Amino acid sequence: MRLAATVLALLLPQIATAQVAANLLADIVSLRGENTLIASGNVEVFYGDSRLTATRIVYSQNTDQLSIEGPIFITGPDGEIFMADSAEIDPKLENGILLGARLVLDERLQLAAARIDTSPTASQLTRVAATSCSVCDGRPPLWDIRAGRVTHDQEAQQLYFEDATFRVRGVPLVWLPKIRMPDPSLERATGLLIPRYRSTDQLGFGVKLPYFIALDDDRDVTITPYLSLNTVTVEGRYRQAFANGDLLVEGALSSDNQTDDALRGYIRADAEFWLPSGYTLTFDGTATTDDGYLQTYGYSDADRLESTLRFEKVEARTLAWAEISAYQTLLDDENNAGLPPLVAEARYEESRDLWGGLLTIGADGDLFLRYGEDTGGLDRDVFRVGAEVDWVKDYVLSSGLLIRNDLGLRADWYVFNDEPQYDSGVRFTPEAAVTLSYPMIRTGAKGVTDIIEPKVMVGWTGDYGTDIPNEDSTSVEFDESNLFSLSRFPGEDRIEPGLQAAAGLSWSRTADNGLSARFVLGRVFRNEAADFTASSGLSGTASDWLVAGQFMLPDGIGLAGRSVLDDNFTPSKSEIAIDWNGIKMDLAASYVFLDTDLAENRDGDVSEWAVDAEYRFDDIWTLGVNGRYDVAAEAPAEAGFDIGWQNECVTVEFSASRRYTSSSSVEPTTDYGLSIGLTGFGTSASGAAARRTCTK
Repeated sequence: MRLAATVLALLLPQIATAQVAANLLADIVSLRGENTLIASGNVEVFYGDSRLTATRIVYSQNTDQLSIEGPIFITGPDGEIFMADSAEIDPKLENGILLGARLVLDERLQLAAARIDTSPTASQLTRVAATSCSVCDGRPPLWDIRAGRVTHDQEAQQLYFEDATFRVRGVPLVWLPKIRMPDPSLERATGLLIPRYRSTDQLGFGVKLPYFIALDDDRDVTITPYLSLNTVTVEGRYRQAFANGDLLVEGALSSDNQTDDALRGYIRADAEFWLPSGYTLTFDGTATTDDGYLQTYGYSDADRLESTLRFEKVEARTLAWAEISAYQTLLDDENNAGLPPLVAEARYEESRDLWGGLLTIGADGDLFLRYGEDTGGLDRDVFRVGAEVDWVKDYVLSSGLLIRNDLGLRADWYVFNDEPQYDSGVRFTPEAAVTLSYPMIRTGAKGVTDIIEPKVMVGWTGDYGTDIPNEDSTSVEFDESNLFSLSRFPGEDRIEPGLQAAAGLSWSRTADNGLSARFVLGRVFRNEAADFTASSGLSGTASDWLVAGQFMLPDGIGLAGRSVLDDNFTPSKSEIAIDWNGIKMDLAASYVFLDTDLAENRDGDVSEWAVDAEYRFDDIWTLGVNGRYDVAAEAPAEAGFDIGWQNECVTVEFSASRRYTSSSSVEPTTDYGLSIGLTGFGTSASGAAARRTCTK
């Protein structure tokens, strides 16, 4: 029969004084003389958050030591685990000597040693083998580190190896006289990160060696030398967390043989701060030395860079924001000075209840500034400030008919510089609209609900005052969100004057099993044409047909599509996207078609497929593929794949990609990447592959 006792607390004056008892459980507990306690059979000792199990324990009050016979299993207060054949240790389970021992950190990294000397702040291990791989009888682990001595600094959460050899399947590969590694429980530590190997057609084979520097708990820097056959590059990243925001700055500087420039590079900053009174300040900006740098080095595929500083406040009834943006084009057929390169905008909006409806009052302004020598013949600068008032009231008749009345007035003052065609002046835009809709609802079996809603809008917009150029409404999208709007232009410079009407029909379905669907069909009619491009679907007095739908199936498959069709059902713009997040597979695929339109800078049709998919075979293997195919050119634009392999102790990622398109600054290129990581040093066990079991 097992006995429970607090005999150790009675024998240990220092523990009793501290009012902490070391509790002992054993099948047999006996005293030899007055100063020696012997416990045997399923022995367990508890002291604070530490726990020890053994076969036999002998405690001598004269030496204040525990002599322990194994197998021994000790769990420390910080989660570390010691296993040993025999040990001499103090009753607090802190200071001692373990022979034939093993130390397990974070249930991931195991260090087997001939001897471990323990203390509350550090452990000294002699003749050590360290690995996070499964160790099976008769076969060496996939990798391990053999060292003459290892020091585990519990306070600094660091492992110091001396006279270390890195081995793969028992074969020595690298000898290191000294090396420091973070233990698995450490989240941030100064030191080398996982290297990554990269090979491209332009830059050749190279390696990236990131070095992480923890400046403080809230700041860090990562410096990454990138060395290859044709470049010497230094990448950098700085991060800082503030009490009211975050800051990220990253960039690179290169010396290569790709251009005549001595140095090439880029810089990017991303910041967000939460200010008093509910205001938010954000910045996101990127700049580069030349058009081809970002794509050559794989940092970005963007064809136009935007840097924006934004100040905003959003509340239930008010909206206030101001931003300034700088643009840098990377396209061959664009000149930066004529974009315009600098745009500033601001808006304030407030809503309140009035006469049973909602009154919205707003004021806004913008500035388009061009500078530089090559503006492409377009030199004008534009300044606009405007104000508007809008009142909306909804009615619901007893028959179920919904009526919405909309009245509004807008005034804008324009000032032009370096613009001989247009004169500065004021434009007034009154508008009025009535929208009728009749939703019909049907509920069926299994929680199925259908809603059919025919809808008609009749409106009028006036245009009085000066003529103005088009700066902010050059790109128009005709979709279900603006089908029943009085203006489908994205900005203020262009309006749809005169009488117009929009008619449409929508159908939606929801079900308890997760099925949902929505379909929209509509068209717009006017008494006079507006300044829309030919491919927008809105040119002329009658628009093309808008057809749009979204479907979500119970198994996680989502489908969304939109098309603008003429009377012959010929599309001018179409897009469809498929998304599926499954247990084994994630899939995102899309198709886009855009008709030729010189007004939108397209001298040919755009027809392109894109796919991005990942398949998880099991806990170890993953395969990802991505690509874009230009249907109009009958040629691929991009293609790539990546393969991931991981077990409990190693993570390997290999990727390959090919960009087929070219420009004056970027040539077609193939890019290969490889990274190999060892689990167990400065990494958590969460998210790792399932640990293998040994089989005979």
